[in-house]
Amino acid sequence: MKSAGFETDLSLFKYDNLEQLPEAYRGLSEDERTDRIEAAKAELGDDLVVLGHNYQRREIVEHADFVGDSYQLSVEAAEADAQYVVFCGVTFMAESADIITDDDQTVVLPSMEASCPMAGMAEALQVDAAWEEITNAAPDADIIPITYMNSYADLKAFCSQQGGAVCTSSNAHDVFKWAFEQGDKVLFLPDKHLGENTAYRLGMEDEMASWDPWDPEGKDADEVADSDIILWDGYCQVHERFRTDHVAAIRDEYPDANVVVHPECRREVVEAADIAGSTATICETIENADPGDTWAIGTEIHLTNHLQRWHPEVNVLPLCGDACMDCNAMRQVDPNYLTWVLEELVAGREQNVISVAPKEAELANVALERMLEI
Repeated sequence: MKSAGFETDLSLFKYDNLEQLPEAYRGLSEDERTDRIEAAKAELGDDLVVLGHNYQRREIVEHADFVGDSYQLSVEAAEADAQYVVFCGVTFMAESADIITDDDQTVVLPSMEASCPMAGMAEALQVDAAWEEITNAAPDADIIPITYMNSYADLKAFCSQQGGAVCTSSNAHDVFKWAFEQGDKVLFLPDKHLGENTAYRLGMEDEMASWDPWDPEGKDADEVADSDIILWDGYCQVHERFRTDHVAAIRDEYPDANVVVHPECRREVVEAADIAGSTATICETIENADPGDTWAIGTEIHLTNHLQRWHPEVNVLPLCGDACMDCNAMRQVDPNYLTWVLEELVAGREQNVISVAPKEAELANVALERMLEI
């Protein structure tokens, strides 16, 4: 199938070479797999770098050479120059690492099922069809597409071809400003909440419209095209769970508590919080907190757990208490999968390799470079 002139496919069918975990690895104890992971890492030495996203569980991040957010980790992989990059994250993250690392570096995703639901809410082929409707409704407008880093490589490539760029949760407002210098309107995808929060930050809250690709009767291209910011109706299933009731409950129980949330949260939750920012901002907030301070965190539960361990002098709380859950996709990368792919590399076998097609990678990299130039 083609999108904007290059071959692509739905994410469900894109990586049909990825393997399930062999039966022999499914019953390993924590001690056993810990020893085997460390032995494999020692055997591979400088030929290996293991990346652990902030949302991975303790048993993963303890073995990671670098822990951080998705793009930061890809940069670390490129600078490490290791032959093998094992990315303990989700598919779009491994794709980004493959795009910016050298051709002689191989990117491995431990689990074939670690696929971000939000990224899957904006398939390039689906966006291509919507783009035709929207641009036909506004033939005299220059519409600049911006995709969040949390998207597949083919969507990044699509945005590149249409004169757009990629953004992170930290620089979305700067990329929006850049886009309005290039054109008249912005199509932002896939996260409507980050888009809305960015519009408010820029004072453009009255210039938004939503495009719901799932409701054929609920979208009107002519109506949407009248707005300056068009938000794709996608969202993070973790961050959308947070409610203002959670913020109120924390403040009732801990009157001196501060609240920091991710900008993928709903607008009203961001407004109720003291700080909103990326995972890097959340980590820096706790790192800079005074001993004895109380901070409630509105993001994926494993990062909250890490910060509790890393900063015992600060009272770190999950914003939604026992109701907080982990990311379904990140959960798929368990330590047994990590043990397997590392031992396969020791044996000279590459499993679950993520490789972006050359044309797609070239275009996606242009969108990334535009972001870096802003």
